[in-house]
Amino acid sequence: MIKDTSSQDTVIAPKLGRKLRLPLIIGGGAILMSALVWASLGQDSSVRSVDGADLRLATLIRGTLVRDIATTGKIVAANAPILYSTEEGVVTLLSQPGDEVELGQVVAKIDSPRLQSELQQQQSLLEGMQGSLERAKLDARREQLRVSQILDMAKVDLEAADRESRRGDQLIESSLISKIDFEKSKDDLHKAKLLHKHAQQEVDLMRDTLTFEIKNRTLEVERQALVVSELTRQANALNIIAPVSGIIGNWLVEQKARIAASQPILTVVDLTAFEAELAVPESYADELGLGMDVELSFGSVNVVGQLSSISPEVRNREVTARVRFADSNTLSLRQNQRLSARVLLENRPNVLMVKRGDFLNLGGEIAYQVIESVAQQKTVKLGVGSMSQVEVLDGAEEGEVWVISGTESFKNQPKIQIR
Repeated sequence: MIKDTSSQDTVIAPKLGRKLRLPLIIGGGAILMSALVWASLGQDSSVRSVDGADLRLATLIRGTLVRDIATTGKIVAANAPILYSTEEGVVTLLSQPGDEVELGQVVAKIDSPRLQSELQQQQSLLEGMQGSLERAKLDARREQLRVSQILDMAKVDLEAADRESRRGDQLIESSLISKIDFEKSKDDLHKAKLLHKHAQQEVDLMRDTLTFEIKNRTLEVERQALVVSELTRQANALNIIAPVSGIIGNWLVEQKARIAASQPILTVVDLTAFEAELAVPESYADELGLGMDVELSFGSVNVVGQLSSISPEVRNREVTARVRFADSNTLSLRQNQRLSARVLLENRPNVLMVKRGDFLNLGGEIAYQVIESVAQQKTVKLGVGSMSQVEVLDGAEEGEVWVISGTESFKNQPKIQIR
């Protein structure tokens, strides 16, 4: 009888791999659990993790903060007068847009028959008045001659009467004439004196009268001459001349058009004087001041100018400013040429500052400082800023590293892990 199969069994020793399998499984499980625990800690709600490639960092430095405004504008002629019509009429434009003209050159003419007719009428009237004046002078000379004759005759009569009076004095002493004849000679002398006196007064009065009449006629002629002179000036003004040397800008009317008085005709651009016209946002309008330096760039050319005028009104949320710059004669400029500009508002030396970024959207009171791959939130106080830098007034020190861009993903958390 067979009790069991032990006599048939053979003992086989276990291999080395089977001995290590269990420890390896246990160790791998422990490592996996540790990794899961660390990952769970990294994903804890109190510490977020972001990719450092999405962030932009900047170091706080000390230096001179240049406050500026970046804007755009265009080149405009500092002297571009508009020429207007002086009278109603038909205009003839003698120069094309773009033509060069000299100072005093006739660039347009206006045909005004009404003005020409009125000028001829007034000239004819002036000539008639001048003839009347000469005739009045001849009449005055004739009257002066007549009264002079009367005065001379009165003087002769006076001398004769005086002589008869003296003869009567001698005869009455010798009793050769009667007393009546003697008295009659005295009366004749007295009458001759009166006639001579009146003749002298008439000569003086006639002289004053003729002088007044001639003066009055002369004033009338002079007044009429002024009328003719004014009409002549208006007639000459029908020739529109260039007030500056330059080029014709634009025609503002058509050729041979009938225009009214004071209607714009064309523009003349002075090529020797240019300015820059800038459009500055109204938020910076209160910070602008006359005489501020402005850096202008058009193409590869950079020049420095000064603010010469600031518009008092706001249009389309912008304020217009004019910049005057030197050496415009040596530059190749064109009307309405576009340019970029940088208005230098202020220089602040020894300022703690950091580059601008979207961290300013947090209100200017919160910043994230990077310390050993961790961005920590801190309260700061920011000051004025330029186009590239912003002043740090409080809450930071030189050398600190801040996150200046990419903070929108921080969700206002106090700490952020940077991977």
